[in-house]
Amino acid sequence: MLDLIIRGGTLPDGRVCDIAIAGDRIADIAPRIDGAAAQEIDATGDLVSPPFVDPHFHMDATLSYGTPRVNASGTLLEGIDLWGELRDLATVDEMVERALRYCDWAASMGLLAIRSHVDTTPGHLNTVRAMIEVREKVRPYIDLQLVAFPQDGLYRAANGRANVIRALDMGVDVVGGIPHFERTMADGAASVRDLCEIAAERGLPVDMHCDETDDPHSRHIETLAYETTRLGLQGRVAGSHLTSMHSMDNYYVSKLLPLIAEAGISAIPNPLINIVLQGRHDTFPKRRGLTRVKEMQAMGIPVGWGQDCVLDPWYSLGTADMLDVAFMGLHVAQMTHPQEMARCFTMVTETNAAIMGLTDYGLEKGKLASLVILDAANPVEALRLRATRLAVVSKGNVIARTPRADAEMSLSGRPRTVARRH
Repeated sequence: MLDLIIRGGTLPDGRVCDIAIAGDRIADIAPRIDGAAAQEIDATGDLVSPPFVDPHFHMDATLSYGTPRVNASGTLLEGIDLWGELRDLATVDEMVERALRYCDWAASMGLLAIRSHVDTTPGHLNTVRAMIEVREKVRPYIDLQLVAFPQDGLYRAANGRANVIRALDMGVDVVGGIPHFERTMADGAASVRDLCEIAAERGLPVDMHCDETDDPHSRHIETLAYETTRLGLQGRVAGSHLTSMHSMDNYYVSKLLPLIAEAGISAIPNPLINIVLQGRHDTFPKRRGLTRVKEMQAMGIPVGWGQDCVLDPWYSLGTADMLDVAFMGLHVAQMTHPQEMARCFTMVTETNAAIMGLTDYGLEKGKLASLVILDAANPVEALRLRATRLAVVSKGNVIARTPRADAEMSLSGRPRTVARRH
């Protein structure tokens, strides 16, 4: 007997199918699956999607908003200063507890794969110890990748490089960096070269905070593209944020985009954070900092949406909802054609999964049985509604259920219940 059958759900491509699950695998997907299962879920009329994926987050800082105080200026730099104080105050147990609470939120929202940058600056590396513990605790239901992230700079911090190496030796999965935060442009370029060489030697991916600034002359993505090609890292490298590209002149970008495409680099803009933190020094017109999403996609560059922050020194909101992220992204990037909106949904599912290298992901026979049932008819409606997750299945287990959010009405001559589905 099968363990679970999901009946009559609509897949993102529009097919209506049953999905059979045995153990932690999808046993079959077909218009009709005969036979019995220990459990059935009726998904008739509802969207059944692969799980949501967040390729850019900071789990060591999450749910710490207001500690040691609120970011009064709302700037990236004040957030970094606040976090610099907090990371030496927070204990391993506290960071683990906050991160596990966030993972509870994520699991309830169908967010089942996360890549988190972990600050390697402090010599005690409590941040790394805490996040490795969290990675093991959530392994049964969330795939958590950790990035060795020298928040204060690979060279700018006294032990920046040594601590990155220590973190990788402890089992961190990905090499990170922040070249625009080094003391000089030359140091930034050197840090990109150094970190890519470390990744090549160890056979690891690279995910670098790159040019998260309003300065159009911050061009470390160009160096990252060069080093990726020189070292044969194509397909293993991501540039996160890339906000300086918002302010670059079009001629330079016309040269830059083909270099990124040739290098096989993925891009991870973070729309909620980019539009809040960037442009803080502007009066009007006021820049919003989101990188050139549609232009990169037109060049064949994989672009995924990232969440980045939830209730931490940089961002005072958030609920672990990747539909919120995609919803904001489609507005700021002006991706309002139906095909573009559907692509925004794909960006927080399949595209992000590919960026993270999740080879066992997707609604296909034999793949890992992880999926989400949403109170929506299709991906665009899911974005419009930020649809309720009616059920979340992780590795074959139903881990969360949420009732439909229809409203009960008391209006003469009008329906007794109202759903916002259209």
